[in-house]
Amino acid sequence: MSSSTALWDFGRASGVVSLVLLTVSMVLGIATRSGRPAPWLPRFAVAEMHRNVSLLGAVFLTLHVSLLLFDPYAMLRLFDLVVPFVGNYRPFWQGLGTVALDLIIALVVTSLLRHRIGRRTWRAIHWAGYGFWPVALVHALGTGTDSFTPWFLALAVFCASSVLGALCWRLSARFTETRLTRLTHLEARV
Repeated sequence: MSSSTALWDFGRASGVVSLVLLTVSMVLGIATRSGRPAPWLPRFAVAEMHRNVSLLGAVFLTLHVSLLLFDPYAMLRLFDLVVPFVGNYRPFWQGLGTVALDLIIALVVTSLLRHRIGRRTWRAIHWAGYGFWPVALVHALGTGTDSFTPWFLALAVFCASSVLGALCWRLSARFTETRLTRLTHLEARV
């Protein structure tokens, strides 16, 4: 690996790791809502794992963006991180990445301020996660130089299948929150 491609390669790799971690975060977030323990973890650990995997995904996303800011091929500007669809490199696909980045920043900041902004506000903003994830996946498919390699397509299919499977479970009649979870949510509304 030459020094001229190192930033690009590490930028791409950190984006892939971020996609995987945020996929796991989506699945764990849906599982957390059920209030059930995982076969190998108690209920509280599933929620903690969701939180920690989400933050680790955000760290890798920050690394992804930071590395590409300094990469001469990507030509990212600070402006591109805030305003979507104005980038020099594949503006539409890069713009989707900007939208996803802006959404995850909102998710992380409001999650860190959850006790100050109130559960109802946090929850309303947290629903943006359902919009963030597919936008990030489409960004990866549209702008990534590995997009149509067999390994990345297999990874994208696995990630999409995992999230869609969890979402189908969430929308099915089999997804029932435990009584304790329902009571906790009802008490939070009062």
